Amino acid sequence: MEHILHPIPPLYDRQSRILILGSFPSVKSREAQFFYGHPQNRFWKVLAAVFGCPMPQTVPEKRAMLHAHHIALWDVIGSCDIEGSADSSIKNAVPNDLTPIFTTADIRNIYCNGAISHKLYQKHLARQTGRNATKLPSTSPANAAWSVERLVEAWRQIAGNES
Repeated sequence: MEHILHPIPPLYDRQSRILILGSFPSVKSREAQFFYGHPQNRFWKVLAAVFGCPMPQTVPEKRAMLHAHHIALWDVIGSCDIEGSADSSIKNAVPNDLTPIFTTADIRNIYCNGAISHKLYQKHLARQTGRNATKLPSTSPANAAWSVERLVEAWRQIAGNES
């Protein structure tokens, strides 16, 4: 078990209307210094399908896709004890402060990528923000019960909330 500080800054701008929260970056994401860096994570594939655009390959392309669709992206946890990338091992979690995002952007909807992200949001941030968050199925490869097609259908609800 290792105590790790979140190494990736939040992605948002004044036009952000949707906030998607993960739990904490995986080892691969920490190495890549950007969200959903594991090649088997289906996050980018699902978002590209939901918005009907090409799947971004580079970090600049990923940033551009998120900004084009008014999506802010960050994680619930700012530091924690964790074994590798296992969300289930998270202990001593310290939440991120979402205030900078909310004071900059008119966030209208919050979505959590997976049950653990949602559980951590409810525990650490819901009272602070006073906002509900919608739990979406995790795009993690560990969520093998959900095909890409099923994930796209479940995630499609964010497309109507981007403007």
